[in-house]
Amino acid sequence: MSHIKTLAKDSLTLYGQSFQSRFLLGTALYDSPQQMLDSVSASGAEILTLGLRRQNPENGDGERFWQMIRSTGCTLLPNTAGCKSAKEAINLALMSREIFNTNWIKLEVIGDDYNLQPDPFQLLEAAQELIAQDFCVLPYCTDDLILCQRLREAGCQVLMPWGAPIGTGRGLLNRYALKSIRERFDCPLIIDAGLGSPSQACDAMELGFDAVLLNTAVAKARDPILMASSFKGAINAGRDAYRAGLMQQRQTASPSTPTIGQPFWHQHTNT
Repeated sequence: MSHIKTLAKDSLTLYGQSFQSRFLLGTALYDSPQQMLDSVSASGAEILTLGLRRQNPENGDGERFWQMIRSTGCTLLPNTAGCKSAKEAINLALMSREIFNTNWIKLEVIGDDYNLQPDPFQLLEAAQELIAQDFCVLPYCTDDLILCQRLREAGCQVLMPWGAPIGTGRGLLNRYALKSIRERFDCPLIIDAGLGSPSQACDAMELGFDAVLLNTAVAKARDPILMASSFKGAINAGRDAYRAGLMQQRQTASPSTPTIGQPFWHQHTNT
């Protein structure tokens, strides 16, 4: 029983704030606000992302959506989705801090319209400036080791490399690069983008990543609520498996019930 309680206390800490869930969920693309709220509830997520560009601050839409998100009790993580320069991302981050009263920001600076790959140079510039302005920056980046290193040196306490391009559902395309990042950095690492199935999320967690952030795979599922619950279970299972210690892969077969060198527990003799 004590071991089970220990597992239950395995919390995720981001910028000094602790969370029991390791599932970060997006709030876009759902068929209705109620479907989004029900999916959030089924996911167990405690952090929700919100694209400020999807709101209309002049008409107060951001405030109305913020009130709806507040009803979930979740922490809001505004993002700078759609920005293509450091200046644009910084301005949007400042606006989001004023509207949503949070200094947390998911930093996105897109450099390519085809695969939505982050611009590493503009991303780093924006991260440096926002950290200087006391933001808690969670940067969406590629699986480039040097970029991750520069972002850490800039002061990012969390890194969010992609598994694959946004919305592709391809899973972990470069396991070698992601494993290298996990081995190199001791900060929280979140797989952001590219996951399309619960098994892929479990794979990321088994690799040692600390959390998963996604949107499309849940919002565009035939049953988003059931899919959110499925991802929740997969993420928890992957985390527990990583902590338990996965068996090492082998080139040759090894019997699970060896006979050599083992005692005969049920040996019978005739006298």
